[in-house]
Amino acid sequence: MKAKPAKESLTIMNELVLPNDTNPLNNLMGGRLLHMMDIAAGIAAQKHSNRVVVTASVDNVSFKNPIGLGDVVTINAQVTRAFSTSMEVRMDVWGENIPNGTRFKSNEAYYTFVAVDQTGRPIPVPEVIAETEDEKKFYDGALRRRQLRLILAGKMKPDEATELKALFLSEE
Repeated sequence: MKAKPAKESLTIMNELVLPNDTNPLNNLMGGRLLHMMDIAAGIAAQKHSNRVVVTASVDNVSFKNPIGLGDVVTINAQVTRAFSTSMEVRMDVWGENIPNGTRFKSNEAYYTFVAVDQTGRPIPVPEVIAETEDEKKFYDGALRRRQLRLILAGKMKPDEATELKALFLSEE
């Protein structure tokens, strides 16, 4: 299976925040944003794997700045690293008030997707080729983030997380 450049998975999704998407404060509901992010990340993972993908995990998502009624939501999603059957997708979420000419970062997050065959069984995915400095930085951090996810899910013992342990053990 041939490796693919990270940039080939880049997905940019835009949505207009309408009244049905908002809470009583006229801000985009968090659940609605998570839905949009799941779609954008899923498209990026499908572009990378050329397969049907399913959401495996959603990392901590913190909402830094609310996106208001009438604002445009822009989600940039890109696969940062692929493992045997799973892919980590990083997203940056922006809000934009076009009439005011303001653009601001709302949040960022990592989702994990697994490629599956027609029966729903996991299948191998191509490796990611990180080319830019940012892509390399996110690629390098992906293994640590994966180990943390696996520990939190009870699928890995903390003492097996060699990449995470290396962050805390200093050389003398």
